[in-house]
Amino acid sequence: MIAFIDQRREEFGVEPICEVLPIAPSTCYAAKTQPPSARRLRDEELEGEIRRVFNENYSVNDARKVWRQLMRESHVVARCTVERLMRALEIKGEVVRGKAWKTTFPDLLAPRPLDLVERDFTAAAPNRLWVADIT
Repeated sequence: MIAFIDQRREEFGVEPICEVLPIAPSTCYAAKTQPPSARRLRDEELEGEIRRVFNENYSVNDARKVWRQLMRESHVVARCTVERLMRALEIKGEVVRGKAWKTTFPDLLAPRPLDLVERDFTAAAPNRLWVADIT
């Protein structure tokens, strides 16, 4: 929201924008003057390490393997933090081993039952339309 306010501050001013948005003007000003939090600084440091580990492994590792590699390299970090930062960086492991199991195979040549209601499941009154699905 702060970026939005900064883009339009010359046109409308900070206080009128804040009256419309659910944010206090003091919050807007404080966001610019306060130093970044310890979490934000740590996240910025870890983002570089996560990208490096992810790219070194051909961009296929998931969060658990990236986390384990970081721990081997003496970066003490929680797995949930790695998962959160990988989501924020929009990176994820793409390789999935194993076969996708399909338990049913439909007979494509078998006749299908008629659609008597033509996919319109609204009834004019109670007990006028009964629909069942047996799967």
